[in-house]
Amino acid sequence: MIDEKKINTLLITPADNAIANFVFAHGAGADMHHQFMIQVSELLAQQQINVIRFNFTYMNKRLVDGKRYPPDRMPKLLHAYQETLTKICQDQKNNEIDFTLPLFIGGKSMGSRVAATLLASDEFNELSANIKGLVCLGYPFHPQKKTDKLRLEPLLGTQKPSLIIQGDRDALGNKEEVLSYELPSQYKMVFLEDGDHSFKPRIKSGFTLQQHITSAVQHIVSFINEHS
Repeated sequence: MIDEKKINTLLITPADNAIANFVFAHGAGADMHHQFMIQVSELLAQQQINVIRFNFTYMNKRLVDGKRYPPDRMPKLLHAYQETLTKICQDQKNNEIDFTLPLFIGGKSMGSRVAATLLASDEFNELSANIKGLVCLGYPFHPQKKTDKLRLEPLLGTQKPSLIIQGDRDALGNKEEVLSYELPSQYKMVFLEDGDHSFKPRIKSGFTLQQHITSAVQHIVSFINEHS
């Protein structure tokens, strides 16, 4: 029997006295219940930010039949993200959170790419007008070992304030590579020392994954406070 809670459209981590809402999309390989997603959501909620998570369609299919499906194509991923934002904008209020609070969107890896693509698309102009900013955790600037296949177009297509938090040895865009891209001025870049794509540092670095996750959350909170 499938736990229906695992495939609900929205999973809300509510905050007390919330100041903003953050829609947080998962990466390609792990759903909205992954420990990284849970931990970031709970830490943000402790800092007065409501977090709304959802699963992309292919991930819900995995949960239903146990088969490992690849991520959907971008149009279908965009549709799923759009549906989530439309529901938030239409509902306005529910029993858990106030959907009229300032709205920020983003995600982990692929989820952040989908959010950035949505903001850059003319098709979603009306929807994106309600969004205050973009938060990318481990943006996939290129596929692993394919540094020539850049995914900069979504980032160049929006004027929204944006925060990118990246491990400085991320295999999908390390610090040296990312700085060479010379992104527009609305992008605030944060590099986590010795962090990989999951922000995990090597033991010899003297840092821990928990420290980097905590630091990432602090940067998100500062960014949201600045742009709410």
